Amino acid sequence: MIEQAFNFNSPIKIGISACLAGDKVRFDSGHKRSNFCMDELADYVEYVRFCPEVAIGLPIPRKTIRQVRVEDVIKVGPAHSDEDYAPDLAEYGKKVSDEHGEQLSGYIFCAKSPSCGMERVKIYNEAETGNTSEGVGIFAEQIMARNPLLPCEENGRLNDMHLRENFVMRVYVYKSWQELVATQPGLHELTSFHARHKYLLMSHNYQAYRDLGRLLAEGKGTPLGELRANYISGLMAALSRPARRKDQANTLSHLQGYFKKVLGKVEKQELCRAIDDYRVGQVPLQVPLTLLRHHLIMHPNDYLMQQVYFYPYPNELKLRYAI
Repeated sequence: MIEQAFNFNSPIKIGISACLAGDKVRFDSGHKRSNFCMDELADYVEYVRFCPEVAIGLPIPRKTIRQVRVEDVIKVGPAHSDEDYAPDLAEYGKKVSDEHGEQLSGYIFCAKSPSCGMERVKIYNEAETGNTSEGVGIFAEQIMARNPLLPCEENGRLNDMHLRENFVMRVYVYKSWQELVATQPGLHELTSFHARHKYLLMSHNYQAYRDLGRLLAEGKGTPLGELRANYISGLMAALSRPARRKDQANTLSHLQGYFKKVLGKVEKQELCRAIDDYRVGQVPLQVPLTLLRHHLIMHPNDYLMQQVYFYPYPNELKLRYAI
């Protein structure tokens, strides 16, 4: 089986807002348990739970807190209060980043939280009579700023199947990179890593695939630390946007080319039809992929067998059944 070529047994640690894991740490002693996180993804990852508001000493239950802009400063505290928890929340974010940043391969934040929201957090004016949704949670801001490559998402955005698939894919790619970097890879190992991710990268950003390949091809005189940093920065940036159907279909067609000499007429027509049906939105990505995997089993190709594109994460997650 092709899937056996990929190691999904290595433990993957993901940071998560404790309320999303079901911990009763919210202001009202409740939680916001995420069914996807805890009933589906939890079988494949190890969560590290954080509640910054409790960690800085706020009680359960507690008054709700909000972000308030006072001149150029964002303060965080209960409504119409002089209390400001922003410095403590920021400091805790730095502490978590310093102590756990290198161990984590992803992070799932609680949406719209003044401490944990990734985006669209309400910021009230100084009189607290109006607000704009342009803020970032104080704790989350530190985690993301100090770990710019770390795949991050919010629970609300994970309801979008394309964003969900993209996040999980990035977590697994980043974990593979962390394992590679731990071995102090040279140029050869970096090139091999790039080759394994060729079609995954192509499905997201063909130009980035070419640019990163050129970066490595011309990297002989570049200090390895700089080369690694430039490569992974470009890779994670390219993968950050969900792949478009057009780009996926083009990637599938590239893969189809490997079988043109070994498939019969009917098999070729069936595969072409599956790719075209996917291209126009009639079937999910899993349909043409399943056919390609089948043909790869029947007609093994060493180069294709190592392509992460076929199994970027455990197939049991069924993420490509809905995109």
